[in-house]
Amino acid sequence: MRFERKIGFYEKYIKRLLDIICSLLFIIVFCWLYAIIALIVRVKMGSPVLFKQPRPGIIKNGKETIFDMYKFRSMTDKRDENGNLLPDADRLPAFGRLLRSTSLDELPEVFCILKGDMSVIGPRPQLVRDMVFMSETQRMRHTAKPGLTGLAQVKGRNAVTWEEKLNWDLKYIEKVSFLGDVKILFETVAVVFKRSGITDGENATALDYGDALLKAGKVSKPQYDALQAHARNLIEEHERKR
Repeated sequence: MRFERKIGFYEKYIKRLLDIICSLLFIIVFCWLYAIIALIVRVKMGSPVLFKQPRPGIIKNGKETIFDMYKFRSMTDKRDENGNLLPDADRLPAFGRLLRSTSLDELPEVFCILKGDMSVIGPRPQLVRDMVFMSETQRMRHTAKPGLTGLAQVKGRNAVTWEEKLNWDLKYIEKVSFLGDVKILFETVAVVFKRSGITDGENATALDYGDALLKAGKVSKPQYDALQAHARNLIEEHERKR
């Protein structure tokens, strides 16, 4: 499949300029907030203050680029007696839940926007291990630069199914426009204040796409294991290139 779609004037020439302006202004105006959150994270959860994770970016030369996305750390490194990390629910302290429910953990992503890996509005960058389970049609979402927020986030965030979430992303890329982005931005503010859709309602953190497909019986265990291995290989390749 050739990952191609029509890119309009706004998305091609204006959107990046607005991303630079908005991200610069936000960082300058809210530098004090970054400092306060970083200090509290350091005191309550230790270092590192930032959590870095490879995420799939925009498609170039027929495949997704991978970039490092940064968030404020919201989980501890608590382990069991064998040295294995405890489940997410056991590693998510009250302050971490507060960061997530208010989306304040996402603030460092503004630097990813300034750098050019992300946009203010666009499909949310999912995990590499989510990407490998997507169909070619679903991966069309990666023909747009990933966003700090997007249509799927204002339509339910993690409270909707993976299929619904990915379909909203595909709906967004059908027509990327300035007015559409402004509408999503204002709707995002309302969603953040409502603190809705943070999880899928069953887990402390949203279930990975592959895990959801396996649980629903839509992929076999051998397929699941093979695609997870492929995701690990992609991340290792990204680490070697850094």
